[in-house]
Amino acid sequence: MEEIKVKLNNASAKFFLVVSRFNELVTRSLLEGCVDELVRLGVDEENISVVWTPGAFELPLVAKLCAKKADAVICLAAIIRGETPHFDFVSTEAAKGIAQVSLSTEVPVIYGVITADSVDQAVDRAGTKLGNKGRDAARSAVEMVNILQRLK
Repeated sequence: MEEIKVKLNNASAKFFLVVSRFNELVTRSLLEGCVDELVRLGVDEENISVVWTPGAFELPLVAKLCAKKADAVICLAAIIRGETPHFDFVSTEAAKGIAQVSLSTEVPVIYGVITADSVDQAVDRAGTKLGNKGRDAARSAVEMVNILQRLK
């Protein structure tokens, strides 16, 4: 039986981080955790590009354009539930769009989007009590790049 395992480092891969400006208090923390983890995993800072979008709904389109130039794209956003169904529409379409971009381009597009019921929950997932989901997204991106390089 063959088992494919890869190391969690890659100095030569090019990463695009697509970050929502909406809820920037949270997304900036996700971005900082993501960049810090990429560098810790051996990625040269010159191989990291950051593109800001107005919100989470715009992530898929920008991710698709970035995928043409990247080994992996990491989408970072915080969608916080409000009093209207807007949360459901934005979170559903962002998730579907990000998945579609990854499948259609065959480039890993990592879903680093926090969906939370409150600002406190989002902040907890962006580096306080529950770790930093930006760091998790960075590790996923590096691992996926290495897996795809191995499989191709």
